[in-house]
Amino acid sequence: QVQLVESGGGLVQPGGSLRLACVVSGTISRFSVMGWYRQAPGKQRELVAEITSGGSTTYADFVKGRFTISRDNAKNTVLLQMNSLKPEETAIYYCNYYSEKDYWGQGTQVTVSS
Repeated sequence: QVQLVESGGGLVQPGGSLRLACVVSGTISRFSVMGWYRQAPGKQRELVAEITSGGSTTYADFVKGRFTISRDNAKNTVLLQMNSLKPEETAIYYCNYYSEKDYWGQGTQVTVSS
């Protein structure tokens, strides 16, 4: 089994920054993809960014240049640095771990509002 615990969400003003963290525990593979998704009210869950165990990254077009994903394989942690946040990015952000199957965290609320 794999467990994911997210932290770092909260309230931030437009243009501000937040850093999300996700710690993965349990039976962890050396080869995996870890990522962040988000789901706004009334919308489908969408990919924000993901990173492989080798360090290759993929970003959604709407966050390129503003968000940075990173991971520490020794600590089984994935981080998402979010800069220049916009009100429309208010959502629940979910951590995802994939190795043969998907595992999800419980989500952390990010609210961008003045």
